[in-house]
Amino acid sequence: MWTLVLNSGSSSLKFALLNPASGEVQLSGLAERLGGGEATIRLERGGEKVSRSLGGGSYAEALNEVLRELDALGIRQEVRAVGHRIVHGGERFSAPVLLTPEVLDAVRACVPLAPLHNPANIVGIEAAQGAFPELPHVGVFDTAFHQTMPEVAYRYAVPQTWYRQHGVRRYGFHGTSHAYVAGKAAELLGRPLPELNLVTAHLGNGASVCAVAGGRSVDTSMGLTPLEGLVMGTRSGDVDPGLHDYLARQAGLSLSEITAALNKESGLLGLSGLTNDLRELEEAAMKGHAGARLALDVFVYRLAKQVAGMAVALGRLDGVVFTGGIGENSRAVRAMTLRRLGVLGLELDEQANEELPRGEAGVISKSVQKKSGQGEARDPLALVIPTNEELMIARETAVIVGGRGYAL
Repeated sequence: MWTLVLNSGSSSLKFALLNPASGEVQLSGLAERLGGGEATIRLERGGEKVSRSLGGGSYAEALNEVLRELDALGIRQEVRAVGHRIVHGGERFSAPVLLTPEVLDAVRACVPLAPLHNPANIVGIEAAQGAFPELPHVGVFDTAFHQTMPEVAYRYAVPQTWYRQHGVRRYGFHGTSHAYVAGKAAELLGRPLPELNLVTAHLGNGASVCAVAGGRSVDTSMGLTPLEGLVMGTRSGDVDPGLHDYLARQAGLSLSEITAALNKESGLLGLSGLTNDLRELEEAAMKGHAGARLALDVFVYRLAKQVAGMAVALGRLDGVVFTGGIGENSRAVRAMTLRRLGVLGLELDEQANEELPRGEAGVISKSVQKKSGQGEARDPLALVIPTNEELMIARETAVIVGGRGYAL
């Protein structure tokens, strides 16, 4: 009944042991600074939090620590499957899949599309397969949810050979989160998901918006890589493609140096010159820090533009959903964004936004019922819904494993 969910980053391993049916979590945690010095692991079980050093700090060592915790809880033998988050699945994967050697080869083939993410995902998968050789392992792809986008949304206006020979197109990311909160929005609104048109905004250090029509992704802000779209913690989001040639000539920077700066030195960090942590930026802006104020303003302005653009893909907008670390916790970002979206019929409910407890779902806008040529209509609503990618991955893993005849 228990599924172990793993999210392997370039130097981290996030994990959770949970029941896919009930959502109950027995163990969760994060191992950081893997592959370098001073690696640590933080664990939470039954409300108790502990932190330990990992010494060498490899993925295998982090997983061994997880194994020891499972033994201590006496539930290691009850783990039935392992679900892995994989960032890029290209065009091949439109659904979760059992991780066979052939599938892992296909994930490796996607490394050029996600050089910062897929290699780490593969290292984590191989370490987990070594730690749990008897269990089925399932890959859940960030890009899979967006494989329903129409060609008009995913094609770039570039030579056709780039797409046909090299896969140059828009793929999108954060699919697991967008799919989860769209389903929860339908529950909160008491309406069937197939009848809803939503824009979901996953806002964290990485950020993207998605147009969800009837539960299917029809457009999203990220593209070939997670660099396109919104301003993010350290990523620039949209820039003029001519920037690379210009900086190569004017500043003598190499292609890899420019790309690295756009990924790691830009976004909120680059604009503010201070930090990529939005909480710190809000505090600094209140104290008069000009860079922090600029970073917040640009972040919100670009977010509002993207949300409005996604409405074009939907035709009719029923709601906008805020999620992710920033979307769930920053009342200021939500308020600033909604004040720019009056053109879509969205009106902030100041009291609801301020009083919504952190970690809870709720509506933060006013709704006005009005007459239209087609009968009664309502303005779209703004919602806050905590995401739960681990639960979504566990449930999709359970579906794949159950369909293959494994005992759950």
